[in-house]
Amino acid sequence: MIGAVLGTEFVKLRRSKVTWLSLVAYSIGPAVGALFMWIVQEPERAEQLGLLGTKANIVGLDASWDTYFLLLTQVTGLGGMILLSVLAAYVFGREYVEGTAKNMLALPIGRHWFVLGKLTVVLVWFTALTAVVLVETLILGFALGLPGFSAHVAAQGAGKVLLASLVAFLLVPVVAWIAALGKGYLPPLGFAILMLLLGNVFGATGWGKWFPWSIVPLFAGVAGPRVETLAPGSLLVVALAFLAGVAATVAQVRYADNLQ
Repeated sequence: MIGAVLGTEFVKLRRSKVTWLSLVAYSIGPAVGALFMWIVQEPERAEQLGLLGTKANIVGLDASWDTYFLLLTQVTGLGGMILLSVLAAYVFGREYVEGTAKNMLALPIGRHWFVLGKLTVVLVWFTALTAVVLVETLILGFALGLPGFSAHVAAQGAGKVLLASLVAFLLVPVVAWIAALGKGYLPPLGFAILMLLLGNVFGATGWGKWFPWSIVPLFAGVAGPRVETLAPGSLLVVALAFLAGVAATVAQVRYADNLQ
């Protein structure tokens, strides 16, 4: 059953323009990071071009692989949460927007397979995008001649990026549930924006490590003081959010009436 669902979902994905638009959008992150690295390397030329090279130095940036990977972690942390919300809203909400939910739910397949299949598609999709971003980062970093590269630095930087991406994905099922509940794109996107705002608010308090949407921004250093490692309690919180989101989405798809 899951094989048939996955096959169908990947065919939809391959034919969708959103697939390529998400690739372009996510690839902007490493390019922007590379621009900041170049500004720090060439402050005089950057100032001549109006790129505020002196400001880049004031905020404490240095042109190195460590800093570049830190910027990438911020992109895949906060940016990944936004992108994953868009992907989940699209994958789950399109069935209702395009009027195909009634056909999907009438098939002789357990409805939970549709939820698991769609979540798998989002995971594979986002993993592929993250891999492309990592490769792009290496190419741009070597092109800039950034100092301090080593296998350890690369592994450590890539590990932080992958961890931030994984934790961001664990919040996807909640967004998927809102998409199924709201039967469209706007409710999950509105919910995601609200959670991001609350995440920044709680991130500035001592409660940030317990609020799921603050945990990734704190790890990435974009909401309050950056935490170097995720506490077991924080990982437990996002794991529980993941399980609750999956259960709620399955229940919504299985038991709720479809009024198309």
